[in-house]
Amino acid sequence: MKNLTYFAAAFLLAAFNQIFAQNFETRVTNIAAQISQITAEEKNALADEVARVNRELADGTITAQQADAQKIEFAEKHSANIERRTAIAHEELKALVQQKVDGQIDDTPSPNEISEFIAIKKDSVKKLHGEPRTTSQFVLAFGLNHLLTDGAMAHSDFRVWGSRFFEWGFTYNTRILKNHNLLHAKYGLSLQYNTLRPTDNRYFQIDGRQTNLVTSDIALKDSRFRALNLVVPVHLEFDFTKVDRSGDKPRFKTHDSFRVGLGGYAGANLKTKQILQYKDENGNRVRERTRGDFNTSDFIYGVSAYAGYGQISLYAKYDLNPFFEHNATDQHNLSMGLRLDFN
Repeated sequence: MKNLTYFAAAFLLAAFNQIFAQNFETRVTNIAAQISQITAEEKNALADEVARVNRELADGTITAQQADAQKIEFAEKHSANIERRTAIAHEELKALVQQKVDGQIDDTPSPNEISEFIAIKKDSVKKLHGEPRTTSQFVLAFGLNHLLTDGAMAHSDFRVWGSRFFEWGFTYNTRILKNHNLLHAKYGLSLQYNTLRPTDNRYFQIDGRQTNLVTSDIALKDSRFRALNLVVPVHLEFDFTKVDRSGDKPRFKTHDSFRVGLGGYAGANLKTKQILQYKDENGNRVRERTRGDFNTSDFIYGVSAYAGYGQISLYAKYDLNPFFEHNATDQHNLSMGLRLDFN
């Protein structure tokens, strides 16, 4: 099953890469436009000076030999101006392309760029097909993560503020009723990063089919355990945005008022890893990464809900599957935080 989920994850990342590529190409285009503008300005200035020389030649104020000499002088001057004024832009373009080739460039789009990208795509669809009943959003969620032990959070084995979750993905939002805006079906694809940080200098250790927290013999600067899941979330969303009836036809807007979503998700665990940071006996800093199964559940499913206004919501999700598949102690992952739906 994990092989299938790798393909789905690649598909989701490919969609995101379209935005990344557009961000890089925009920067290159801006530099190229700057070079083109400088070249056009200098060529226009050269054309004006050549026209003035031709008028002086026609009036007989200068000889043909003087006119040719001035034209050559002006051409060399503006050629040097182009080279001087575009030198910085050429160097910037060269550095940008080299960074892209080396994989060093930070090409991650900002939320505003993502929102603008999606808005442009939606506007194109709207012009071709009219106002659609199905729209799309980019979803970003983050907050605190925890393992509930036998349904309780008390006497936790994990740092409350150090254990966090992060989720991003794409969703579709379909208005269920043709002439009413309240009910929407929301569904998509998301990557969930659930991170746990054990307390009391402990880390996870595999013991056959069990995965236990054990105390380290050395002082750990950081002990972190992360599970990456690919899930399909499905929610019934109640959107109280009013219908815009100011025009000839009603417009069914979304994410402009109070919203509530109730539903769940199902998917698969892509990978788990543990990161330990400490100093060895020589005082050297060590960062140890271990990737493996750790007896975590392969099939992920749970319930989730959100409530908020506009694009911002309070968000919670709870895994119904046990975090460790065969452990004697029943533990389930719980995440709570903020959710952003960029329309």
